[in-house]
Amino acid sequence: MQRILVALLAVFVAGCAGVKVEDYAAEKPVLDLATYFNGTLDAHGMFQDRSGKVVKRFHVVIDASWKGNVGTLDERFTYSDGTTQRRVWTITKVDAHRYKGTADDVVGEADGVAYGNALRWRYVLALPVDGKTYRVDFDDWMFLMDHKVMLNRSAMSKFGFGLGEVTLSFYKR
Repeated sequence: MQRILVALLAVFVAGCAGVKVEDYAAEKPVLDLATYFNGTLDAHGMFQDRSGKVVKRFHVVIDASWKGNVGTLDERFTYSDGTTQRRVWTITKVDAHRYKGTADDVVGEADGVAYGNALRWRYVLALPVDGKTYRVDFDDWMFLMDHKVMLNRSAMSKFGFGLGEVTLSFYKR
């Protein structure tokens, strides 16, 4: 019994030792949010439920600008079913690697950490589904591929259980 408990504890601890954004510190090109998210960007994405089924596809036009250490990202979503949505982010650069962000449907503040070509962005989103609003945890990983393209993969969860993933490809005009 003791061996089983030790083995389970080892598996649990190993599972907690995930990838850190600092692991990408040497990767190029270096992601500077104020440089990349400045001007107009297009993004195409999809939401997959926990089984992997594509449930929604969408296009986003982002108008972005910065004044000093504060950026505004005005996102306009058009979903494959014809519905639309708008989210306006206010992002503040806290120091060389940390960012904070707010938006109307974000509960509290989003926390971001950037190293090298990567940004990890975590927040709680108030997500409306079938007339109800759920608080869903988002764990976004963004990777700058070159000066025009960035890829984004977001894991969505509730109480630690995976709900699905969002995949996005950003293109800077």
